[in-house]
Amino acid sequence: MEKVGFKTKINTSRIETKEVDALILPGVGNFSAASKNLEKVRQQIIELVNEGTPVLGICLGMQLLLEESEEGSGKGLALLTGKNLKLPNTVKVPHIGWNTIKVIAQNRLVEGLEDGSYFYFAHSYYAAPISKEVISAETTYGVTFASIIAKNNIFGTQFHPEKSGRNGLKILENFYKMVKGR
Repeated sequence: MEKVGFKTKINTSRIETKEVDALILPGVGNFSAASKNLEKVRQQIIELVNEGTPVLGICLGMQLLLEESEEGSGKGLALLTGKNLKLPNTVKVPHIGWNTIKVIAQNRLVEGLEDGSYFYFAHSYYAAPISKEVISAETTYGVTFASIIAKNNIFGTQFHPEKSGRNGLKILENFYKMVKGR
């Protein structure tokens, strides 16, 4: 994040709301454990997002934007309606490695990306938002799933942009430009 211009602060207990230009929910772990860890800051995150603060969920962070997950108990932030589903048993799980996206709706996060761009994935569950209007890009791995979501100031990637080379850097640069331009 610092490579694209952000000044970062890692926080797990209390968010100093005056200092927040954007929120990034990282993407490694288990939904139930992450949900439990969010309890301390859940209401602050919801308030910040409702006030217009941009949020980017990465992998598990994107899944936490929804209401619940098949992965286990706990609740997501419910910033978007839907739940997280397990990848089908017809493919090797977890889905680890490079895969392509298909851009289906343009927005500032996907600006400059082409259909077929490669990104790095590492997940066993995927976000299934109820409203298909929030899906910006899809990926197919046993099933076609949302790989980028966007609604107002809420964004998410199922893949890891920080591990996705030039294309991932473009996503992070686009997010930075949105944050600084608001």
